[in-house]
Amino acid sequence: MKLVFILSGDHPELPRAEAESVGHLISFRPQVALLEVIDPALVSRLALTHTVLEFLGECRADADDFGRMLTRLGIHCKEPFCGRVKKIGHFRLETSTAEMERMIGSLIEGPVSVSQPVHIFRAVISEDTCYFGRVIWELDRDPYHARKPGNRLFFHPGVMMPRYIRALLNISGAGPGDLVLDMFCGTGGTLIEAREMGISCIGSDACSQMVAGTRMNLPGAQVFVADATKLPLLNGTVDRIVTDMPYGQSVVIYGGGIENLYYSAFVEMNRVLSKKGVAVVVSHRDIRDIAAKFFLVTRFFEQRIHRSLTRRIMVLCRN
Repeated sequence: MKLVFILSGDHPELPRAEAESVGHLISFRPQVALLEVIDPALVSRLALTHTVLEFLGECRADADDFGRMLTRLGIHCKEPFCGRVKKIGHFRLETSTAEMERMIGSLIEGPVSVSQPVHIFRAVISEDTCYFGRVIWELDRDPYHARKPGNRLFFHPGVMMPRYIRALLNISGAGPGDLVLDMFCGTGGTLIEAREMGISCIGSDACSQMVAGTRMNLPGAQVFVADATKLPLLNGTVDRIVTDMPYGQSVVIYGGGIENLYYSAFVEMNRVLSKKGVAVVVSHRDIRDIAAKFFLVTRFFEQRIHRSLTRRIMVLCRN
């Protein structure tokens, strides 16, 4: 089934990478991706997609082409519907959204209801392309807001927000039946999101206060105090690793300096990860040279948080 994904504009690449975790990419424009998806129910796990449409057609970003496409589609809708149009970024269309919405209302046969539609038909224009479809899913931000770090019983600054943790879990390919490890679990954000997704997750941290805090935030969590360079796990027992490496003063906990920590942590990741496993590792400097000694770096992203902090995200698999 072809679906159109209207993506978050918070990052130029991460939302599309997350969307690709549920389907095969056909084409994309800024903040829009067209994918072939076998199981549409999977879109409900996405965090960096705003809206998903059942793909009905596409055309040039031109009002006349849009009208011809709607006529050719010959859509009949028995239940009340409305039309919505979204323009993104540097689009190439001067026609107003209101005029295009009137075209949808007049060229689709059926009752129009702006206030109480059963179906919403949406056109999204990005650069030179107009994608058109019927809305089948929209992101509910409220649950993520409820799970934000400041709302937890135990809080520590500098942790990742739930939507981005969810995106990294999706990019890792984690699903029910997998075992995910966060070896620098902090306040338990990765374990919380994994549980929300129905995925088994274990966490460790060298700081006993963090482990106690994770247990406060997620009662029953499988979390333990451990040095990330000497994990009490058997070889090849973990399917996915999703973790945010420490930096700055927090590295004092581990001793031996940050370079030694990074190198030794990758040694341990390589040991505990299964042969077909994937690791998504966040760091605050570019350490691809170290990771490449043990893994193939398949994707790399940079996310600027503020002037003094940029997150580097690596997707790693076996060579």
